[in-house]
Amino acid sequence: MSLAALNWPAMSQSERDDAYDNRKAVPEALELIAARNAAAKIFRSARPAHLDLAYGPRERNRWDLFPGADLAAPCLVFIHGGYWQMNRREDFAAIGEGLARHGWSLALPGYTLAPEATLTEIVAEIDSALDWLAANGRRYGVFGPIILSGWSAGGHLAALALGHPLVKAGLAISGVYDLAPIRDTALNDKLNLTDKEIAMYSPLRLPPTPKPQGKPLAIAYGTAELPALVSDSLDFHALRAGVGGSGSLLPVVGANHFTVLEALRSPTGPIARLALELAR
Repeated sequence: MSLAALNWPAMSQSERDDAYDNRKAVPEALELIAARNAAAKIFRSARPAHLDLAYGPRERNRWDLFPGADLAAPCLVFIHGGYWQMNRREDFAAIGEGLARHGWSLALPGYTLAPEATLTEIVAEIDSALDWLAANGRRYGVFGPIILSGWSAGGHLAALALGHPLVKAGLAISGVYDLAPIRDTALNDKLNLTDKEIAMYSPLRLPPTPKPQGKPLAIAYGTAELPALVSDSLDFHALRAGVGGSGSLLPVVGANHFTVLEALRSPTGPIARLALELAR
């Protein structure tokens, strides 16, 4: 359901806030988050060799790298979500369990959160992180092609960074691709989005061309997610497909904003299989 169908201009402030409130929409969200974080702690503690590697001067400018069993295998770079103002890379490490079973490497960059950083600065940090990985990844066992992924706000950041020379293909999960409605919600209290940022960093508002990116971008989402997020995924895929952009659209049936990541964490999950296809 699009924002037009939701009648966004007529919605109250609380209705607009609810349209993007994933935790409120999923009653068991806190339990799911706690389980995710606990699994990540176990995954990370078992692989302590290359944690907290600095790529920039700020506290969150760090990489966690988990080289795969097969040095030639691809590397999934996964950008965490949280509406650019919540969460941390450390709590998402377990999403690499499935692809690790296929020999892949996993790399998780952190980034400075709003309001300490503007969205412009966050986008630049992701680019700097990828520059660092291009220059230093092999030293830490990351040799294979890079599949750039992310979830929620991380899906948005992955879509924007698809054109980086290091990246072979992208996998955006449950992303936000139009920032204009975000400015109408309480999420903007910390983001303070400007007109320029909305125009420059909304994939749905950028010129409808896959160039200079010209790379596959697969888009996945859960069918039980909030309508605004489902709409963004459908619209962004349609925009790219309309100008010849490649990349599958994957609805994960029955998944909400939090359980959708299980489809990546499982070695046979539909998003994990999609990642394998992108790397071929």
